[in-house]
Amino acid sequence: MLSLENAFLFSASLILRYGTSLWPYSGQGIPPMHGDYEAQRHWQEITINLPMTDWYNQTKDNDLQYWGLDYPPLTAYHRNHLIYRNALIRNIINQMKPSSSYAVGKVAEKVNSSFVLLHKSRGIESSEHKLFMRLSVIVADLLVFFPAVRLFCGSGVSLSSLLLVTYPGLILIDHGHFQYNSISLGLFIIAVALTTSGYDVVGSICFSAALNYKQMELYHALPFFFYLLGKCLHQRGFCRKFMKLIVIGVAVISTFVAIWLPFMMAGLDSSLQVLKRIFPVDRGLYEDKVANFWCSIDIVLKLKQTLDQNQIGLLCLATTLLISIPSNLHLLFRPTSRNFILSQVITSLTFFLFSFHVHEKTILLVAIPAILAAQELDRKSLYVRFWLPWFLTITVFSMMPLLIKDGLLIPSLALSVLFLTLYWNLEELVPTKVNIFTDRISSPQPVQPNSIWIQILGVTHVVSIVGAAVLILVQLLVKPPKQYPYLWPTLICVYSCAHFLIFLLILYTIQFSTDNKPKVTFKKKVS
Repeated sequence: MLSLENAFLFSASLILRYGTSLWPYSGQGIPPMHGDYEAQRHWQEITINLPMTDWYNQTKDNDLQYWGLDYPPLTAYHRNHLIYRNALIRNIINQMKPSSSYAVGKVAEKVNSSFVLLHKSRGIESSEHKLFMRLSVIVADLLVFFPAVRLFCGSGVSLSSLLLVTYPGLILIDHGHFQYNSISLGLFIIAVALTTSGYDVVGSICFSAALNYKQMELYHALPFFFYLLGKCLHQRGFCRKFMKLIVIGVAVISTFVAIWLPFMMAGLDSSLQVLKRIFPVDRGLYEDKVANFWCSIDIVLKLKQTLDQNQIGLLCLATTLLISIPSNLHLLFRPTSRNFILSQVITSLTFFLFSFHVHEKTILLVAIPAILAAQELDRKSLYVRFWLPWFLTITVFSMMPLLIKDGLLIPSLALSVLFLTLYWNLEELVPTKVNIFTDRISSPQPVQPNSIWIQILGVTHVVSIVGAAVLILVQLLVKPPKQYPYLWPTLICVYSCAHFLIFLLILYTIQFSTDNKPKVTFKKKVS
């Protein structure tokens, strides 16, 4: 049951989401391709009007050069059926504009086919359609993301729940730029909550669903594999180890088969075409200007000119595995919930920095597990007090060229200031529970002054944020040299990447140096 505190928190976060949705979206008024908003709408058009076997294929009615579907099948099913049949959206739009309704999926054909009319609906930007699309993302939060936060964080308001629902990056990308990341990330959070509570089979199914919704969930796959394998190996007796492994394996395979069955029945070529669209290896090392390692060093090394595509792919694969494996091997031998979530942060950050074909928006897949880690660590730890707010601020800053391009500078700054204000007032907003048997509640202990290290860290934090603010002002006010038209976005990427590399080292230090919990995660009740 939803507590009064959670109801207030979720309601307030909905206001932030709706306020952000009033600002422009990706590609608004920019033909002929428009942007991510049109991509999401076009996928609805394709899945409604074409047979399933044509969703991922080049046909006369499906031009793959015009926002061809390149997400896994569960995304396509969602576009076709899930959110758009929701009566809440239909009723709201009908009440606000009785002469115009909405529908996507088969309902669209009966109510208002103009939203998904084949070919003729391209680039539609009516106020009714914008309202529908914006509300569909809010409903995704209500149906998936908020319940996931409630499941992971419990009934009361906690540090993690407050940060998850007010994190500016997710709000800006989903409700400003326009995407449905809250669904895959919500499924990921549910999977983490279940597996860390001992419900390994159901958790595996939920993560398989997340992976089949967005292939970028591969960023989180290695820790799930090593965590579950470690839990299997720590079972007593060979039979228990083997049976647990088999049951989890069957659950994962069954989930994939159920989702992919329509394409498998259409033949091997159909399944291979889906895989080809999901993993577009021919699209390059990274997408636009992104704050990862390869984009940063390409300024000097020019990898795209010196290596062919296959060599670059192998370099990315080897580097990513080499850097992420130590964290996951540690998790394998000490499969605690703390190590699991820290490994999620380390592995996803490693994938963002070193893997092939990275988007700037995939930093969200690092930020969410970083927030989840706060639930496992001490509120007074350096991670919670310094590293986490610093890291989350830089994640939003790293996307600033994209957000400025979309016309989202003001909501970006407003949400970031609000988020940091909430963070620095956590003691008042999320009070620490007092144990009347062990904690002193009458005469408080004197507060010790911060050490020199803490003071230096605090000053460095402030200088870092000021540097980010200066780079934003420079991009807005100073015209770059003609020979370097992308100078300011590139500097933002390099600046952010340097921070991420430092954070990666810090995270490794935290995982390996402060692990004092039991070797095996014991089953606990999910509230």
